[in-house]
Amino acid sequence: MSKIKIDKILGSRRFSNYWWASIILVGGFSFFLVGITSYLNIKVNNFISNENIAFIPQGAIMTFYGMTGLLISLFLWYTIFFNVGGGYNEFNNSTNLITIFRLGFPGKNRILKLQYKFNEIYSIKINIQEGLSPKREIFLKTKDKREIPLTKVGEPMSIQETEKQAKEIAAFLQIQLEGIK
Repeated sequence: MSKIKIDKILGSRRFSNYWWASIILVGGFSFFLVGITSYLNIKVNNFISNENIAFIPQGAIMTFYGMTGLLISLFLWYTIFFNVGGGYNEFNNSTNLITIFRLGFPGKNRILKLQYKFNEIYSIKINIQEGLSPKREIFLKTKDKREIPLTKVGEPMSIQETEKQAKEIAAFLQIQLEGIK
């Protein structure tokens, strides 16, 4: 049996974030371009035509929506570049330490690194909620009743995968598992 178990946590560098950042960038730039060309009263090409668009009110609104789209896209690309939310969970049997490492936004609190000794841990807890926005989460429950999330945000895992992962962690740490009926 291995002495170290590491679970990688995918942060902002998911396909869906690349997809939406790209789509919003193209849409925002297009709206901004149409709004500005309506203000300057120039024709860029046959694809982007402003012949029937007056700057007040349509062009001004399109410029506003375009700027908003560009700013949202810039924010998404910023989070992708810095991989916000990415990190790992490390369970080390040789040092009896659990390390939870996550990256945040740049600044003095960019790195979140939590370390717990095995004897501080009470159990592994599973929280499964079905419905419109289902939740399937795994928590590290400490003896002082704190619950530290171990699962990634976004793309929910299947119930079987959640239970399997929680059982593996509990078996590795040799502690009890809560939440499975």
